[in-house]
Amino acid sequence: MNNVALQALGLDLSHLVEYQDKFVHKEVIKDLDALNKAAKAAGFAFSIASAHRDFQRQAIIWNAKFSGKRPILDKNNSPVDITSLSDEKIVEAIMLFSALPGTSRHHFGSDLDVYASNCLGSGESLQLEPWEYQSGGPFDEFSCWLDASMPLFGFFKPYDTYRGGVAAEPWHISHLETAHILEKHVSLNTIEQVITERDVLGKEAILANLPKLYSQFITNIAKG
Repeated sequence: MNNVALQALGLDLSHLVEYQDKFVHKEVIKDLDALNKAAKAAGFAFSIASAHRDFQRQAIIWNAKFSGKRPILDKNNSPVDITSLSDEKIVEAIMLFSALPGTSRHHFGSDLDVYASNCLGSGESLQLEPWEYQSGGPFDEFSCWLDASMPLFGFFKPYDTYRGGVAAEPWHISHLETAHILEKHVSLNTIEQVITERDVLGKEAILANLPKLYSQFITNIAKG
């Protein structure tokens, strides 16, 4: 694989630079900084909860959930009892909120989870749950501003709504041009290769159902 493919899969960090104490793709800095400044002008303290995440970190999250050491949540944010589920169903349950290692858009460095820190009340902490970005939530106004403003700076929300795959993530923004280059390298063949070669729990179920998982959870996004 070439360097861009390895970057897309979370296996190469050479494309990253630091921004707000997080690491992002160097090609997004100009537009990200412009979005940040526009948010501040609108009265929002634009903050990044999460940016780049490498393959190993994603695998740690995945393996902890698959093994039951970390909770898997359903669409209502209730814990899923995995004791009676097949490996295939556990994989699908995890992918509602957590990407399969090698397929997370956070590998790209073009995708960020964002919020407005000045919209949190005293004693409140960030949860990254949909209600926070909906009517009555602390980030409702920020989310509406983001929907209207982010396209001007080249960003979109890939998980703007639930499409039968990944749950809605109103906090997740993606730099369209940069992500489009990287996502081309996240193919059935490259995913199969990295999963086969690495320690990922549920490997047999993943590989046996990869085409279905690919269409349901990985490519099933807003088109920007």
